[in-house]
Amino acid sequence: MNNIKNWKTQKVSNFWHAALIRSFFRWIWLGGVVGILSGTASAIFLIALEYVTDTRINHPWLLYFLPLGGALVSFLYLKFGKNSSKGNNLIIEQIHNGNEAIPLRMAPLVLFGTLVTHLFGGSAGREGTAVQMGGSLAERFGKWIKAGPVDRKILLMCGISGGFGSVFGTPLAGTVFGLEVIAIGLIQYEALIPCFTASFVGHIVTTRLWGVEHVHYPQMIAPALSLMVILKVSAASLLFALASICFSEFTHLLKKLYSAIFRNPMLKSAAGGLIVIGLVYLVGSREYLGLSMPLITDAFHQDVPTFAFLWKLIFTSVTLGAGFQGGEVTPLFAIGATLGHTLADLFHMYGPFLAALGFIAVFCGATHTPIACFLMGIELFGSNGAIYMFIACLISYIFSGYSGIYTSQRIGVSKSHLINVPPGTTLATRRNLLFPNRISNVQNDILETDNEKK
Repeated sequence: MNNIKNWKTQKVSNFWHAALIRSFFRWIWLGGVVGILSGTASAIFLIALEYVTDTRINHPWLLYFLPLGGALVSFLYLKFGKNSSKGNNLIIEQIHNGNEAIPLRMAPLVLFGTLVTHLFGGSAGREGTAVQMGGSLAERFGKWIKAGPVDRKILLMCGISGGFGSVFGTPLAGTVFGLEVIAIGLIQYEALIPCFTASFVGHIVTTRLWGVEHVHYPQMIAPALSLMVILKVSAASLLFALASICFSEFTHLLKKLYSAIFRNPMLKSAAGGLIVIGLVYLVGSREYLGLSMPLITDAFHQDVPTFAFLWKLIFTSVTLGAGFQGGEVTPLFAIGATLGHTLADLFHMYGPFLAALGFIAVFCGATHTPIACFLMGIELFGSNGAIYMFIACLISYIFSGYSGIYTSQRIGVSKSHLINVPPGTTLATRRNLLFPNRISNVQNDILETDNEKK
């Protein structure tokens, strides 16, 4: 009897191992294909982005066409975009719900829209473009292989990881970002192998196959571990969390305000373009346009204006709030790095050290992805200050609350047992509960005025 029982146990064990091996190699293949697609898309995007950025710098007069460019992109989304205008939030929604298709047209639309934004001087990033291209290509690939609901969900997560890892040259951060960004406080480890494969292959395809070079940052020079340094880093991290909240809330506020005043999307984007032009003349500088990579570099090598972080925040919120395409992450890098450099004088610390912490911590607070941001810090700045990076990400994650740039993010587990948040609540729902009818009242007043005129 014992022999029969042992034989059955061994048979079940062998079956499990065989199933795991088949699943492992299957997801290596599927994740690899998504990585090739997203890596190629990111390479094309980065090459084109460098070209349009150089063109804008060499021809400053292109800035005056920003309102027209924004109106054109809004028209294309209005005419052909359908649900593509939801951007990254559409991909996150479909991973949770799966009741809408992610159209393939999202990839060329966001690519064209982002290039137009940067060509004419809009202040935006690149992560949103890479993630949306990766997600839409993964969706198309899933349809081609007739993937089921569970496999489709994992493929979309692969698209996020592949796009993120390849566009920033951070395959480890890209892996975890695709896992963390879906639900705050939860990580689905079943997608770990495919997301890593997509991110790693995407990075290799972008850099080795297409020869795209990413920006290299200086290795962190960290101070010796002491209680005073930890207290200073913690205090700075609280301010990094506050900066992430300001950016997220100001951008959401402007989106609603623009929509309340301009019911035509083309007029909304044109108005945003005019405001950006006005800001350029108000500040007397163009360093806050586009990605602002020189501003980030200066934060590590030389002085930057004291309020550079605030101006970059305003420029980017005005641009994205008006409906221009791009991403938020690289501007968040610029906001964090310049804020860290500014705080270095206040805390009597080494500027590049706090700039590196701000680089990842502000991004962490806005996306609620502490592990991905910590890994990004190690990939970009080395492991010398790993303990400080971890502290900065944890504090920014906790104290940013539930304010974030992705309104479709769900709260999987509350950040504190003292805060009662029903699991599955989205950030958009949470914001509406905290700030009900702030802008809708303005919109209702406008509609009432129109009706009185009629």
